[in-house]
Amino acid sequence: MKIAVLGGSFNPIHIGHLALADEVLGFGYDKVLFVPAAAAPHKEMAFPLSAEERVMMVSLAVEDNPAFEVETCEIERGGTSYTWDTICFLEKKYSGVLEGKIGLVIGRDQFATFHLWKNAGELSEKCTIILGDRPVQKEDENFSNKAKGDYAAYSETSGSCFDPKSEPLFKDAVFLSNELLSVSSTEIRARAAGKKPFRYLVPEKVFKYIVDGNIYGK
Repeated sequence: MKIAVLGGSFNPIHIGHLALADEVLGFGYDKVLFVPAAAAPHKEMAFPLSAEERVMMVSLAVEDNPAFEVETCEIERGGTSYTWDTICFLEKKYSGVLEGKIGLVIGRDQFATFHLWKNAGELSEKCTIILGDRPVQKEDENFSNKAKGDYAAYSETSGSCFDPKSEPLFKDAVFLSNELLSVSSTEIRARAAGKKPFRYLVPEKVFKYIVDGNIYGK
C-alpha cells in the first residue's frame, strides 16, 4: 500500500485540502492520511478549537472517500506535533503493508521554512516530499494564525517568492500541478464569524457542523 500524509490544524478543513489530496492519489498513492496536529510547532492557532472538534470536521469531510482517512496519532500523542515523530509512528503502524516511502505533502506556505522542521534533512530522505501549490495571500490578521519562534522571521507570503528548486532538501521532491483554489481556513473562519457566505468552501457536512454548532461565532 502506498500512503501519503497531509497534516495541518484543519481549522477548518476545506475543499482546497481535499482537492490537493485527490491530486496526490493521481501519483499512485492508495491512501491519503489527514493528520490533525495537537499543537503545531510553528504557529499559534487563531480561534483555537478542541482537538475533538477539528477531528470531527476532518472525519466528516473524508468519510465518503475510502482513499481518504483521518489519522489521530498526533492528537493522541499530545504536546507539540512534529512530523518526524508522526512518520516514524506510521512506518511502524503500516509495517508489512507499506510500499516504498511515505509521501509527505507540503503546501507552498511551508516551502521556505521546511529547513526549520525537526530532523528536516533526515525527513527529506525518509519520505517522498510532495510539493503542492496554493495561493499565498495576505489575510485578515484578526483571524490569521501567528508564527512563533524561528518561524516568525518569515512573512506569511514568503512562500510566494520562494523557489523550491533552490532548496537542497527538495532535490528529490515530486511537484504537483494542482489547481489553485483561492480558499483558506483563515478566510472561512472570518466568513463564519461574520455571518458571511462560505457554504461552498467546505464539504456540506462540515458546513452544517460549523453552522449548527456556531463554531466560529462563540
